[in-house]
Amino acid sequence: MNQYETVFILTPVLSDEQMKETVAKFKKLLTDNGAEILNEEAWGLKKMAYAIQKKSTGFYCLLEFKAEPSLINKLEVNYRRDEKVIRFMTVKLDKYAAEYAIKRKNKYAKKSEEA
Repeated sequence: MNQYETVFILTPVLSDEQMKETVAKFKKLLTDNGAEILNEEAWGLKKMAYAIQKKSTGFYCLLEFKAEPSLINKLEVNYRRDEKVIRFMTVKLDKYAAEYAIKRKNKYAKKSEEA
């Protein structure tokens, strides 16, 4: 199993509940197909560098997981089919990126505890 990281941007017109339901749907898709979710980060509503589909903001979400390579195609097809997803990107992490992801996760956890 390889380690992957996927970031997707959801349309800003969603309510907070709809956004959480969509993220849960993609997490369920991963776990149902044998993936192990290592980390989840909701970055919230952020301004984008350029407008996509006439929208200048979007809900950003990151999922880090271990899965078989064949699952990535199924995940990305589901991203394309969901009209709530504006953009997405999935990358395979090498050993250096995986080490950095652990450091980032620990830093993010500390910020969450302090807030």
